Amino acid sequence: MTHLKPLASSIALASAALLASSVHADEQTLDFGVPAWPGITVKSEIAEQLLNPLGYETSTQEIGLQVIYQGIESGDIDAFLGAWLPAQRDMFNPRKESGVLVDVANNVDGAQMTLAVPEYLYENGLQSFADLDDYRDQLDGKIHGFGAGSAASEILNDAIDNDTWELGDWQLVDTSEVAMLSAARDAISREEPIVWVGWTPHWMNLELPMRYLDDEEDLFGENNGESEVLTLLRADYADATPNAVTFFEQFTFTAEEQSWMIQQFGLEERELEDVAEQWINENPERVEAMLADVTTTDGDPAWPVIEAQIND
Repeated sequence: MTHLKPLASSIALASAALLASSVHADEQTLDFGVPAWPGITVKSEIAEQLLNPLGYETSTQEIGLQVIYQGIESGDIDAFLGAWLPAQRDMFNPRKESGVLVDVANNVDGAQMTLAVPEYLYENGLQSFADLDDYRDQLDGKIHGFGAGSAASEILNDAIDNDTWELGDWQLVDTSEVAMLSAARDAISREEPIVWVGWTPHWMNLELPMRYLDDEEDLFGENNGESEVLTLLRADYADATPNAVTFFEQFTFTAEEQSWMIQQFGLEERELEDVAEQWINENPERVEAMLADVTTTDGDPAWPVIEAQIND
């Protein structure tokens, strides 16, 4: 099993390295692009644990979101399990239209992303984006995000630039997912006001008393940020490996399943391999469905190989 490994110390350096490479990823190795998001990390590990025994060589590269899309375009990344739409549409649409990638499945049912506030603040009257400006002083004019370069960051920066919902004089505090949620937890512990980028599936929905704000402008997408989480494959890789395409078409999860993964790995800080292995061992029927009509690289049925490992 190949473990996560950073490609560079910054997005700029990683991007340059990927785009400068003259050797495209070959179809013998399946290269996953993984941002530092627990849910995508665990799903990619589950995929590796299922595909490796079938004869697939895999590699997982922990890189930024923009670099993942650039890597698919340059041929260095073959698969990405976290294409949140419509949030990532500006990165997704041009590459979809040019034919360099294909989306093979929505791998999470029930996903959503938009702004969130503590339940007590919601009950106090901050229930929509339209209410934000009334609470500007209490919130110190700050919205907490989980990282520069993320799709959510781009959406909110555009809203600030365009003064949407009177956000023109607000500040986006972009740190990291861990730092953002730590700030939310700290504020909630003191019953102080805070607004942050929230989404489901995620452990925050299980652990924090929170509510999502209504947004009639649909900044994060229709139906208050209702999202798809698409599995993307590099088009040339998909054409060369129809068996892998069949696997990824069936590699899907419920929001509750992925929230559990995120809670166990991201919050409880359990070992990545152990979380993935536990999900596989406790969900044999789901795994069997994922492997329907999938074969090993030698052409044998895939499920008996994995079933033997589960029962070992």
